[in-house]
Amino acid sequence: MNTAVSTDTTAETSNYYPALDEILAAAQRLQSVVTRTPLIRSENLSERYAADIYLKREDQQLVRSYKIRGAYNKIVSLTAAQQSQGIVCASAGNHAQGVAYACALLGLKATIFMPAPTPGQKVEQVRKYGKALVDIRLVGDTYDDAYHQAMLFCSAEQATFVHPFDDPKVIEGQASVGVEILNQLAATEGQVDMLLMPVGGGGLASGVSSYFRARSPLTRLIGVEPEGAASMSGSLAAGSNETLSRIDNFVDGAAVKRVGERTFAICKQNLDRVVTVPEGLVCSTMMQLYNQEAIVVEPAGALSIAALDNVKDEIRGKTVVCVVSGGNNDILRTEEIKERAMLFEGLKHYFIVNFPQRAGALREFLAEVLGPHDDIARFEYAKKNNCDRGPALIGIELACKEDLQPLLERMTERQIRFEYLNDRQDLFRFVV
Repeated sequence: MNTAVSTDTTAETSNYYPALDEILAAAQRLQSVVTRTPLIRSENLSERYAADIYLKREDQQLVRSYKIRGAYNKIVSLTAAQQSQGIVCASAGNHAQGVAYACALLGLKATIFMPAPTPGQKVEQVRKYGKALVDIRLVGDTYDDAYHQAMLFCSAEQATFVHPFDDPKVIEGQASVGVEILNQLAATEGQVDMLLMPVGGGGLASGVSSYFRARSPLTRLIGVEPEGAASMSGSLAAGSNETLSRIDNFVDGAAVKRVGERTFAICKQNLDRVVTVPEGLVCSTMMQLYNQEAIVVEPAGALSIAALDNVKDEIRGKTVVCVVSGGNNDILRTEEIKERAMLFEGLKHYFIVNFPQRAGALREFLAEVLGPHDDIARFEYAKKNNCDRGPALIGIELACKEDLQPLLERMTERQIRFEYLNDRQDLFRFVV
């Protein structure tokens, strides 16, 4: 049986901890390859939270995410023999772009496995960065499915696997984000009181937290996960690395069923805690960043900012850094993001309304039930023969969430038969 040529082994993972000299060597190695991304103070967020909120803009990186750091640091450290046998990776998008760019830069062939639901924008970016050297294979529904197929390919082809997070050189490369943050703040603020960073598989969090523990030990280190893929926080609570049975893939850059063995051990040691944020709040944060800051981020890139509400009582008057991990968002997802944001904010509501099948019933609903600022965003109705009532699916947008209760009261007063769908997940999933 063939054995994959892979430097990703699970042996002795719990004993690995990023050495300071290796992190600094990686940062030095990457200087000529990556962009030293800006660290900017957000006036809007600073005012809202009464703190100095800085954004580390990895969305402005060469491949619009920090993943190029770990990918390049890993690939350039391989032997010539390992490189020549072909590079393989599994990724939901950003690691794939980093690997593609690194391979094109080094003239190496790569086979990249990505989940089939990966946003088209990310797939096209991988093609652009990898040029003719990269073969893209869309398989399965999740990162874990893509990972399984990638490992089978490695075994069959004797190829070299580059793990997206659970690899020493990848972790050390991602740690260079932390090196830049402290260097950039050294001349102004000095001490970072709190650092928030997204957690998917844990490569960024384990690398950056290791550097901060060595160079800024008083900084509180907070990992942030999407509520629908809380693999790190679940594992930390259990005391061992656990595998989730299912995940919500919406925050595709941070949605894995199981974090790395190395990254789990490092995060368990380094992080003060891991918080989770609902996917709807992520969407609301994305819309706010676009409207208020003119920043376009992907869902994972909004995680650390979305988590500021979780720590607002701890950060007043403090210096806080949020890592904006990536900006690879597909414009075709805008309507879905807006929809999720409005649902989370209580501004959009769905009903099945049984209208009397007589002339003027809908007109009465519009005139007597809807409030002056309510708007019908969706309406589906088909008149039925030999029935006195006909069901209609109605989506209503409100100007403020407090308008919902008066709307429900008016519907009840006028004896309108309806079913509220937002709380009926068994039906709601067919609507949105």
